[in-house]
Amino acid sequence: MDETILQHVKHIHFIGIGGSGMSPLAGILHQEGFILTGSDNNETDTLNWIRHLGIQVYMGHKAENIGNAEMVVYTAAVHEDNPEMQAAHEKGVPLYSRAELLGLLSRHYQDTIAVSGTHGKTTTTSMLTQILLTADLDPTAVIGGKLPLIGGGFRVGKTDLMACEACEFQDSFLTLHPAVAVILNIDNDHMEYFKTMDNLIAHFSQFASQTRRTLVYNGDDANTLKAVANSSLKKVTFGFDPSNQYTAINIGVANHHLHFDILRDGQKIAHVALKIPGKHNILNALAACAAASIAGASDTAIEKGLNDFSGAGRRFEVLGQTSNGVTIADDYAHHPTELEATLKASQELGYKNVWAVFQPFTFSRTAMLLDDFAAALKLADRVVLAPIMGSREVNTLGIRSEDLAAKIPGSVCKPDFDAIANYVLAHAKEHDLVMTFGCGDIYKAAKKMLQIGK
Repeated sequence: MDETILQHVKHIHFIGIGGSGMSPLAGILHQEGFILTGSDNNETDTLNWIRHLGIQVYMGHKAENIGNAEMVVYTAAVHEDNPEMQAAHEKGVPLYSRAELLGLLSRHYQDTIAVSGTHGKTTTTSMLTQILLTADLDPTAVIGGKLPLIGGGFRVGKTDLMACEACEFQDSFLTLHPAVAVILNIDNDHMEYFKTMDNLIAHFSQFASQTRRTLVYNGDDANTLKAVANSSLKKVTFGFDPSNQYTAINIGVANHHLHFDILRDGQKIAHVALKIPGKHNILNALAACAAASIAGASDTAIEKGLNDFSGAGRRFEVLGQTSNGVTIADDYAHHPTELEATLKASQELGYKNVWAVFQPFTFSRTAMLLDDFAAALKLADRVVLAPIMGSREVNTLGIRSEDLAAKIPGSVCKPDFDAIANYVLAHAKEHDLVMTFGCGDIYKAAKKMLQIGK
């Protein structure tokens, strides 16, 4: 890999430019003056935002789309038989994965903070960015979701400070060598790649070993403790156990907000009224607090940043209400642990019924975690399932959403978003909460509900 390639290319083409990991990088390079083009298969709000920046987007993948690009970047969902990948090979155009590009960009910053973990990366990176901006530390940020404060998923700062997500999928995070690494948790996801939990932990351990200064990690998470056990770096812990350096006490709920005090080494440094629900988000806030403090944020900025934080896009994002008083929300959760945490938080908010409208993502994950998905979704009062979004996979397992529905009494499967929206609106009542879940395009069903239900 040529570490200097960004110094001598001008036109860069993105295959899969609308992806949550791709679009922020495209935004940064566009702002830095590169000529960008991109392609994708699925119309999304993100693609509309990219076009608004002035970037040419092609629908569908064709060899001619790469044009005269001097560098091609591809998402992990793209396979070698992709016509644009093949065209780049034939023309001798350098190909870089999204993860490799993030690694290249991150090495421009001496103080990169990389947020890793199976769950909570986008929310924590968003919280961290909000605090750093509140503290006037002017960070560059790469977020896999939209942060209202910056109007999107990226910003370019003028300092050596960068906050970014570090995703474990296909070892993407191993392209990074951050100054500070955050490990939120380690859970059984992407097992079609890692195969065993021991192997997954070993790869997180490798990521930790590539960190240059400080490890910030969840001191309550057994798998994380295994991953960092042999590290000689400076360690900073967070969690609910009082033995952690950063912890939370006096936890309560008032006016739909989570209230708690943050302690550092036993001393109170902030009182937070968090606008997003769930105890898992207290852990995310503690992680962001610890990382921001290392970066130089004052306790006052930490408190204000967290109190002002209203959530990241597609993370318990309330989209609106129908005319008959049904609240529609959307969440990126696509793993049983995430579904369980968000549904438990939803049940504490005082709604009459909580609906889970779920789009499973990838056949392998659905088959492997079928019972876990069923157990999590049973926490909802009503469950509606969309067809599985296969994305990068072929359904060699013969798995269908109907197999999941068979394990959830009273659940229904619908063939498309129109059918889902019409079914939900025909049955949901005033004071119900309807949440769409999934990392695909299930949010379109939520928007249809609002359009039809006005």
